[in-house]
Amino acid sequence: MTRILHLDSSPRGERSHSRQLTNAFVEEFKSLHPNTTVSYRDIGHNPPPHVTEPWVAAAYSDPATHTPELQAAIALSNELVDELLASDVIVLGAPMHNFSIPSTLKAYIDQIVRVGRTFTPSYEGLVTGKKLFLLTARGASGYSPGEPMEGMNFQDTYIKAVLGFLGIRDVTVIHDEKTLSNESNLPASIEAVKTTAREYASSLA
Repeated sequence: MTRILHLDSSPRGERSHSRQLTNAFVEEFKSLHPNTTVSYRDIGHNPPPHVTEPWVAAAYSDPATHTPELQAAIALSNELVDELLASDVIVLGAPMHNFSIPSTLKAYIDQIVRVGRTFTPSYEGLVTGKKLFLLTARGASGYSPGEPMEGMNFQDTYIKAVLGFLGIRDVTVIHDEKTLSNESNLPASIEAVKTTAREYASSLA
């Protein structure tokens, strides 16, 4: 049985392109693997808190020594890390905000990058054996290799770098480009996502 962690980070609702892409992937995958379990986090509408001083104190100390304050400060982070480690497949929707990612997604990443939990003190990733499908939506100009704004792309490049540091290196990226212009073709992007989901689901049969 496959365990999917489905993450949406767009602040938008039904109009969100990235949400439509992640939903299409998960539903298509489940149509071939009905027993799939899905854990869903809407970090765009319900963002995790930013890291605080008590969080840092808890993350870098022995849990056996934690006061109630430190236990409370690190509790959600522990939950998010456990959820990540328990997953087989991560389906992450990420719109581009100002050439990078939404602040809500950055807050989530800060909660899961944990020494001793998701990487070792010698910087070895502990989140291994996972498959990441990164489904993005981005702006008025092209950011892919060879496109005019390639050098301003700190979206998928950052996500792949930081999650790769944690050990997640099997990554498939599908972009819905130029979403603010008439060149965007969301239906084609959705079909590409569905095809990818079917192909991956079939490979697990």
